[in-house]
Amino acid sequence: MSLNFRAFVASISAAATLAIAGPVMAGEHMNPMVGGAKMYANKPIAANASAAPNLTTLVAAVKAAGLVETLAGPGPFTVFAPTNAAFDKLPAGTVETLVKPENKETLTKILTCHVASGVITAENIVKTIEKGHGMAKIETLGGCDLMATMKDGKVMLTDPKGDVATVETADVRQSNGMVHVISTVMLPKM
Repeated sequence: MSLNFRAFVASISAAATLAIAGPVMAGEHMNPMVGGAKMYANKPIAANASAAPNLTTLVAAVKAAGLVETLAGPGPFTVFAPTNAAFDKLPAGTVETLVKPENKETLTKILTCHVASGVITAENIVKTIEKGHGMAKIETLGGCDLMATMKDGKVMLTDPKGDVATVETADVRQSNGMVHVISTVMLPKM
């Protein structure tokens, strides 16, 4: 499901109503589902991603890069999580090559181009885009600057190579940060 601007505004209004109505206990927040799986705000990124059937390639890559403990740690992190379909867009054999032990450094560089420090909500991104006259730069831990823009009411991310991802599911809260599910793997210039 794409992030529609009207739906986004409605979700912010609902969140504001919940905040006014009273505190939400850990794990009670109504997170969007990812790949048909429930996501729990009281679980870390690594645990929730492992439960999502449409993020299995990402989870395998995170394991191969040795980043599971990092994404299970305190963070906070914001992860732009590419779906299995996003990985399928890469040239044939790319994922199989990247998960080999001898390519761990390259894989780590690619994966950390999907991770930013802190918690970045969809509301933060949209406000920054508006203040930035249509663009917002998101600095990642991998040293990639992702450029966020809006197109047809959807948040779009452009990587340093010019590849564009659509945010398909936004604001999936985690105990150690935030996840936004995206449609394309973001790649660093190499």
